[in-house]
Amino acid sequence: MSPSTRILLALVAGLVIGIMLAGFAPQTVDPAVSIARPLGQAWLNGLQMTIVPLVFALLVTGVAATAEAAQAGRLAARAVGLYLVVMACSAIAAAFLTPLFLDIAPLPAESAAALRAALAGTETMPAAPAIGDFLAGIVPANVLKASADSNFLSMIVFALIFAFAIMRIDEDLRVLLTRFFSAVRDAMLVVIGWVLWIGPVGVFALAFVVGAKAGGGAFHALIHYILIVSAVGLVVSLVAYPLAVIGGRLRLGHYVRAGLPTQAVAISTQSSLASLPAMLAGARAMGVPVATAGVTLPLAVAILRATGPAMNFAVAIYVAKWFGVPLNAATLAAGTLVAMLTSLGSVSLPGTVSFIGAISPVCATIGAPVAPLGLLVAVETMPDIVRTLGNVMWDLATTVTLARGQRVSEDEADTIVEQI
Repeated sequence: MSPSTRILLALVAGLVIGIMLAGFAPQTVDPAVSIARPLGQAWLNGLQMTIVPLVFALLVTGVAATAEAAQAGRLAARAVGLYLVVMACSAIAAAFLTPLFLDIAPLPAESAAALRAALAGTETMPAAPAIGDFLAGIVPANVLKASADSNFLSMIVFALIFAFAIMRIDEDLRVLLTRFFSAVRDAMLVVIGWVLWIGPVGVFALAFVVGAKAGGGAFHALIHYILIVSAVGLVVSLVAYPLAVIGGRLRLGHYVRAGLPTQAVAISTQSSLASLPAMLAGARAMGVPVATAGVTLPLAVAILRATGPAMNFAVAIYVAKWFGVPLNAATLAAGTLVAMLTSLGSVSLPGTVSFIGAISPVCATIGAPVAPLGLLVAVETMPDIVRTLGNVMWDLATTVTLARGQRVSEDEADTIVEQI
């Protein structure tokens, strides 16, 4: 049984047992919660303790890899530029789509209030800073203090400056520092793997408290969350089709047929990396020369997270709305930037592994609590399918766009489609 499946089952079990205990033995709820709440908080703390070193290391290695890729040739530079534009647009889309969807289908007030009361560590929310204080705080006076205070935007600004500075020093020293931060990144991912291995215990404890305090509304709230975040990712994913048709000058039916095998692999594996062979075959079926796809698709898998900024930002906005955190233009702009940058640094791993590290900085930037992420990670399997599906379709769409004018004829490509 996969870790994500075990965590999901623990979530359901915790909610059901908590609801049943509150219904049949309400006098035992408070003593049971007093035991379960610290266990859940300890597990959540275990995830949070990796965030600062992981995010810093991911940004340094991600920027270094992106800069090196851009220097690898004209095609690679064009690809990196297009990927950055796509990811920026993805984050911007979430800033508009998520509030819109929540206005159309809001979370019921009773469920939201019950969940707020059930989750620990979310009672006091920071107020949105004034625009002047916000702009002044972007550049950290003390990066260690900024990190300790979870001021991720300031830390990210310093990490970007540091990463670009690394690109200007002697090659041997640049390689040394990049390898060092790669080691830090990998070590933090191992720690996250360990924490997620005992995740069923922590998620069960968190879910038990929510079930006992919030009742059956917790199930409704989680389903609502899945639908809203998945809807944002789905809209972003669908934009890949007009890009392929207009940018790549393909017939819509041709793109759809050639992309179906890749979509099937993406749904079954939830991994862009595992979908790479199918993407290469799909690109070939769309007439993209092997020499072009062989450069752009591996780059896309390594750098492009088309749905990542949108869906990560959607989670943060959802939590902010859930807990009544006011969002102004400045915080949304900062969240957009952080969502893009943390997605750029993310590695190609299943969403349950990178969920906390990628979304916590966005939540902290816009003033949303991080505690609910320990519960939401349990249902990440379902939105992660949408994430991967959208990512691979954007990988193909950007590839055919970059290969415009270099493809073989559509008759030849149709023959390849029939063969595969």
